[in-house]
Amino acid sequence: MEEPLKASKSQSGTGKTATFCISVLQCLDIQVRETQALILAPTRELAVQIQKGLLALGDYMNVQCHACIGGTNVGEDIRKLDYGQHVVAGTPGRVFDMIRRRSLRTRAIKMLVLDEADEMLNKGFKEQIYDVYRYLPPATQVVLISATLPHEILEMTNKFMTDPIRILVKRDELTLEGIKQFFVAVEREEWKFDTLCDLYDTLTITQAVIFCNTKRKVDWLTEKMREANFTVSSMHGDMPQKERESIMKEFRSGASRVLISTDVWARGLDVPQVSLIINYDLPNNRELYIHRIGRSGRYGRKGVAINFVKNDDIRILRDIEQYYSTQIDEMPMNVADLI
Repeated sequence: MEEPLKASKSQSGTGKTATFCISVLQCLDIQVRETQALILAPTRELAVQIQKGLLALGDYMNVQCHACIGGTNVGEDIRKLDYGQHVVAGTPGRVFDMIRRRSLRTRAIKMLVLDEADEMLNKGFKEQIYDVYRYLPPATQVVLISATLPHEILEMTNKFMTDPIRILVKRDELTLEGIKQFFVAVEREEWKFDTLCDLYDTLTITQAVIFCNTKRKVDWLTEKMREANFTVSSMHGDMPQKERESIMKEFRSGASRVLISTDVWARGLDVPQVSLIINYDLPNNRELYIHRIGRSGRYGRKGVAINFVKNDDIRILRDIEQYYSTQIDEMPMNVADLI
């Protein structure tokens, strides 16, 4: 990857993370114990996953890679950075904080990667990304990677990319292939809970993620499920980092089988055993739909997505169908056989 700037877009589960990790490793001089590549991600969990991926791929290179994320001990970050890290993966706020403290020195950086670029900009990280970028050497290669890169996001990239090489996958190739999509007509909001309880035995065949649109709804649904003696775990952005890490560890190991979450979980995370996604709430943004249900059926595996649809959600469902050129059928009685 010798070109100075790249913007790429492709669907979920196609190996974008592995691709840019290999490119990052190729640009490193391991003999120089300074930060040479910086990777920014929209969530702490994704930053940690990228760090682990880099360490695994660079195992025989003796690469040093640290995750700089909010909610963790600042002193530990400073200690690790002082030791010397070839690559830093992190969230924009903590990374910029480390640069300001002069713990993260940027003079040797050759590559800046913005993973899930659309989500980074949508989440309001644009100013923090600019702040970080201002500290980087002028010749730094900038790489934007995303499963979706709408026109307005491409326009924004022009502010900090010059003549970028764009690697784009046409939207009609985002077919959600391998994922069977269904809906359950629940008519009213209060009927969703009973429907979920009826489906619980199906959820635990492998592992399932249930998406809600708000943190409050995640907490409410988790409490309600536990009151009804169903075993579930939950995660959202307001939880302390240690708790989020513990929940992710349990879920990855298979110790917990049903995870209720907001869209903090929808971006880039890969748990191979997840083969069922339930949209308790349809996503507010149709672009998020592919990120959510792309958590099942990763890397060509089969998956099932079930959407709970109230009467006033029908229009949103049809909009999603049209946007992705896909068909979402009513859930059959034998859905357990499809998982």
